[in-house]
Amino acid sequence: MEERTLAFSSRPFVYYFLILISLCIAPSPSCGDLSFRFYSASCPTAEFMVRNVVRTASSRDPTIPGKLLRLLFHDCFVEGCDASVLLQGNGTERSDPANTSLDGFSVVDSAKRVLELFCPGTVSCADILALAARDAVEFAGGPVVQVPTGRRDGKVSSASNVRPNIIDTSFTMDEMTKLFSSKGLSLDDLVTLSGAHTIGRAHCSAFSDRFQEDAKGKLTLIDASLDNAYADVLIKQCPANANPSTMVNNDPETSFVFDNQYYKNLLVRKGLFQSDSVLFGDDRTRKQVKSFANDQFSFFESWIPSFLKLTSIGVKTTEDEGEIRASCSSTNIA
Repeated sequence: MEERTLAFSSRPFVYYFLILISLCIAPSPSCGDLSFRFYSASCPTAEFMVRNVVRTASSRDPTIPGKLLRLLFHDCFVEGCDASVLLQGNGTERSDPANTSLDGFSVVDSAKRVLELFCPGTVSCADILALAARDAVEFAGGPVVQVPTGRRDGKVSSASNVRPNIIDTSFTMDEMTKLFSSKGLSLDDLVTLSGAHTIGRAHCSAFSDRFQEDAKGKLTLIDASLDNAYADVLIKQCPANANPSTMVNNDPETSFVFDNQYYKNLLVRKGLFQSDSVLFGDDRTRKQVKSFANDQFSFFESWIPSFLKLTSIGVKTTEDEGEIRASCSSTNIA
């Protein structure tokens, strides 16, 4: 596996270019004018600076990669990959209860401050977030991905757009498929991108619907798709009277490593969320789950195009569509 991973990491630049081209052939609101080395003239060390900030943050806090990856998902699924989730204020996406547990904002802000010192008004927060999430996956042991840039920052961020556009952990396969399809993502992308749950953490409330509390305050497993022994572990970590801030690791085995353990967990009914368990329970996706569980290289190979598709959802690339924010938490003053 080590030898195969090395070969994988050394993919030529043209490999990523051809993937991007294939994703942008069909008429789509995605891709736009994104390009590799977009900042080669205006800010040639942009990616290097983002990478250094992410590396430092991740070395100090191993939960950072999971936080950045989740932040990217919540940004791209609502209004497209335009950093709208980073905007602060009443009624913004960030203020919605579904997003209050998001984290990793400080890493993006730190990278933006560095970039504004060396390349003021040049690199968008949307690109910073996409690059930061890309780097976070790599630092956690995942595949190397070349990500095109050129996104502009959105000017609209509304809490009312959040719930209809993000996956709830209790979703059925049909509900997830419908939402992914609306973003231009396939069933294969759904299984592949769900692998992001190989890192990250979740609050007890995210999977509490798999248990029932009796009159004495004792939790009992009511979801047959969850392993009994694993359920007992979760009940100990998240009893009925658990502090709302209590969190558990998405992957109980290799919690901070981006690998294929997530899929191995699904095979033995140790998916933390109901939306995880249905991937193995559904005939449409079981084969791909098994494939990824048996072959990490296969998972990593699939991750590249799926991640590129994710980071190309609804991008804004013109001045009419977006701006280059001076601060990621607020739009520019007209």
